[in-house]
Amino acid sequence: MARYTGPVCRLCRRERMKLFLKGAKCDTMKCAIERHPYPPGIHGRGRIRESEYLFQLREKQKARRIYGVLEKQFRNLYAEAARDKGITGENLLRMLEQRLDNVVFRANFAASRNQARQFVRHGHVTVNGKRVTIPSYKLRKGDVVGLSTKAQAMIVVRHNLDTLDRTVPMWLEANNADHKVTVRDLPLRDQIDVPVREQLIVELYSK
Repeated sequence: MARYTGPVCRLCRRERMKLFLKGAKCDTMKCAIERHPYPPGIHGRGRIRESEYLFQLREKQKARRIYGVLEKQFRNLYAEAARDKGITGENLLRMLEQRLDNVVFRANFAASRNQARQFVRHGHVTVNGKRVTIPSYKLRKGDVVGLSTKAQAMIVVRHNLDTLDRTVPMWLEANNADHKVTVRDLPLRDQIDVPVREQLIVELYSK
C-alpha cells in the first residue's frame, strides 16, 4: 500500500493551518504550527506570489492531506464524483468521508486518520461482521463498522474512547458499549466539517 511516510507536521505548516494529522499533539503547544507558523523550507518566510492557480492547488493539496489520499487516488475519486449525479465537489467530499479509515476516525476509535488506517490494515476493523483490511473501502448506508475482540482490549483504543471528545457526526450512529458505529445515511455537505473549499478543486481539475 503506497502512503506518505514523511514528517506530517511539515504538511500542516505548508498549508498554514492545523490539519490534525498527529492526534492529541495538535491540541498542544508542541504543534509545529504554534512554534513555526510559516511554510517549511529555506524560502518559507519569503513573499509568495498569489494567484488563482495557487489557491486552487492549495485546496486540493489540503483535502488530499487531511484524508491521507495520494494524487492518483484523489484524481480517480474526482473522476468518479464528476460522473455521479449532483454537485461534483460535494460528491467528492462525500466519497472521502465514506472511506473506512475516515469512519474509524470519526467514531473516535482512533486519534488520527493515520492511526485509523493502521488499525484497518492490521485487521482490527470489521464491516458487517467481516474483517476488512482496505482503508479506502467505501461504506454504504446501513453498514456497521466494529472492532475485533482483540482491538477492543487494546490500551490505545480504550484510551481513545475515554479521552477523545470529538463529536460523532450526525450521519453516524455510535455505540461505544459494543464498539460499533452504523452509517445512518450518506453525509451532507453541512455535516462535513473539513476546512476545504471544494469548488476550487473542481475548478482546478476542470482546466
